[in-house]
Amino acid sequence: MSIKPNYVFVLDTNRKPLTPCKPSLARKLLKVSKAKVFRLYPFTIILKKEVTEDPRPVTLKIDPGSKVSGLAILSGSDLIWVAQLTHCPQAIKASLDSRRSRRRGRRSRRALFTRLKETGKEIATGSGGLTKFNRIRLELPKTHFFDAACVGDTSKISVLANQPLNIKATGHGSRQMCRTDKFGFPSQYVPRFKFVKGFQTGDIVKAVVTSGKKIGTYTGRVAVRSSGSFNVSAAQGLIQGINHKYCFSIYQKDGTMDFKSIDGRLKYPMSLFLPGVKPRSFPISRKVFMK
Repeated sequence: MSIKPNYVFVLDTNRKPLTPCKPSLARKLLKVSKAKVFRLYPFTIILKKEVTEDPRPVTLKIDPGSKVSGLAILSGSDLIWVAQLTHCPQAIKASLDSRRSRRRGRRSRRALFTRLKETGKEIATGSGGLTKFNRIRLELPKTHFFDAACVGDTSKISVLANQPLNIKATGHGSRQMCRTDKFGFPSQYVPRFKFVKGFQTGDIVKAVVTSGKKIGTYTGRVAVRSSGSFNVSAAQGLIQGINHKYCFSIYQKDGTMDFKSIDGRLKYPMSLFLPGVKPRSFPISRKVFMK
């Protein structure tokens, strides 16, 4: 089966959700400046005009698992977007330590169903046996996102996307105010404020260093320091001591997810979602960083 990237989410100028489009169409809209990048993960563009037409309805399907959950979005019978969510390994290990925790896991899935019903949207469920039956009948490989696509009543599926966005849950960090050594004695204290010069640890930045011993361009996750000298985990390795003035934020950490590509390495979003578009050759909307 050939690799097919996910469809791109689209908003109009009023942030109204529209029908997702093919990556090729999104590439054209960006090149002719009819749209800007609104969000990098998952990749979303925002149009420069208002659209009054109602979008086509889509269906979100979830296959919850103990370690990895599958996500799939279908437009009718067309599978247009897939993802895999890897849960926090520490929480998973703790959940498997006792029978009581396993029962809590089953209750959490019921809680998910209850919360979804509260949204007022149409909710449907299916058994694991039905999911497996649909996947075998449709001759789809065993993956978490294909399992999600086969949840419930599924007569047929046209696979238009099979390159999942891999998501790893990392949590919001720790409230521990100091770090301890192996004997339990305080070794260093954590700053009270997480933001330094507008950045926080976990943001994805692009650092263009124009002077000094570290001249070059580095893209990756940043670890902030109160001094304003940051560390960037780039493809070249860990680059230490980069001044904040060389850094440009391209994605702000949301505290819950760590987005990775198929092979597990962090890749530039455009090379992952829109093949053929060179990095930084697209305009980013100012609305990207608005909460």
